[in-house]
Amino acid sequence: MSFDIVIIGAGPAGLCFARSLAGSGLRIALVEQQPEEALAAPADDGREIAITHQSQRLMRELGLWQRLHDNEIGTLRDAMVLDGDDRGGLLFRHDEAGAPQLGWLLSNRAIRRAAYAAVKELPEVERITGVQVSHVHTGSDGATVELDTGDVLHAQLVVAADSRFSQARRAAGIAADMHDFGKTMLVLRMRHEVPHDQVAWEWFGTGQTLALLPLHDPHTSSVVLTLPPQAMQAQLAMDDAALEAAMAARFQHRLGAMQVAGPRCCYPLVGVYARHFVAERFALIGDAAVGMHPVTAHGFNFGLLGQATLACEVLAAVAAGQPIHDRQRLRRYERQHRLATRPLYLATRILAGLYTDDRRPARLLRKLALHTGTRLAPFRKAVLAGLTASGGAPVATRPFHRLRHKLARP
Repeated sequence: MSFDIVIIGAGPAGLCFARSLAGSGLRIALVEQQPEEALAAPADDGREIAITHQSQRLMRELGLWQRLHDNEIGTLRDAMVLDGDDRGGLLFRHDEAGAPQLGWLLSNRAIRRAAYAAVKELPEVERITGVQVSHVHTGSDGATVELDTGDVLHAQLVVAADSRFSQARRAAGIAADMHDFGKTMLVLRMRHEVPHDQVAWEWFGTGQTLALLPLHDPHTSSVVLTLPPQAMQAQLAMDDAALEAAMAARFQHRLGAMQVAGPRCCYPLVGVYARHFVAERFALIGDAAVGMHPVTAHGFNFGLLGQATLACEVLAAVAAGQPIHDRQRLRRYERQHRLATRPLYLATRILAGLYTDDRRPARLLRKLALHTGTRLAPFRKAVLAGLTASGGAPVATRPFHRLRHKLARP
């Protein structure tokens, strides 16, 4: 079977990339190991995703936002960073950014469902589900993707979006720098007596990290607890009543009584950064390119930006009559996405290391950092600008929407 592009992985990044190419005239194969039913009705994996203003705009342009239900959209009005037993910490306020809110909270499940529904409508995308990729080969004469069914897909370009532990990345010979933080993250929805007031918390305590992500209901939040693996096993062994009491105590009863309102889902904390984002007739997007620590909540936002940047280069190549695997265009995507992601990826590693180090010098340093941050308005405004900027996409994606419409004309 022959296609112009084979996308490996039908997670949010892969689905959005397929949707971004709608109307381009390109024939696309979307390969996913999960069955079709799992894409149409994704399982609840517990994860809530913070959405920036720029990402919300991109989701609207792709027709995803309109497919979300009102009760799936949480408002992220303000954000608070706490350390130790602080009652007040570093507050990032929406009014300081000149915006009605800092962002939104969406479940990963809702994003996946909306993206799949948008792609399902596209006649140019063939969904090949319930299969494993056994081999990827790219060369000057073309690219092939072999499936465990024995089928072979021929393409001009292969795009891997198959998670931060990407097998396609390895098959293409691209190394990745991985940082194992040695911690396990538990995410679950909980109801609580005290309303969240649409404020997200990032709370660095001794021996633990807590996060509170406000959902649509004022008394329901996504709670995130990060612990060493052995300590996490003790939490998972508790029944609901014991876990509820333990979580209320971990939050120092600031939220009142707490009740479990969703499944318990655990994930190892591993950061990943591919050493290259492209090779001959091959590109990485999503977590396969950059797998972020969740502390800065930029994982999906970077994935959405990366696919849009690559799609812009592909669409520009089509409009100019150039090969979609043109090396210069692939390298331009790589440069732009590295510039957009590398500084924050490295800063996140430093931040996560500092704020999970319980030694006295580190505790003093992070207290000083938070105290300084509360007094430095330029620092707060710089952080807020990254969340609320939406007036224009980065240079790489400015032609994106225009090119899609131009190519879609008969």
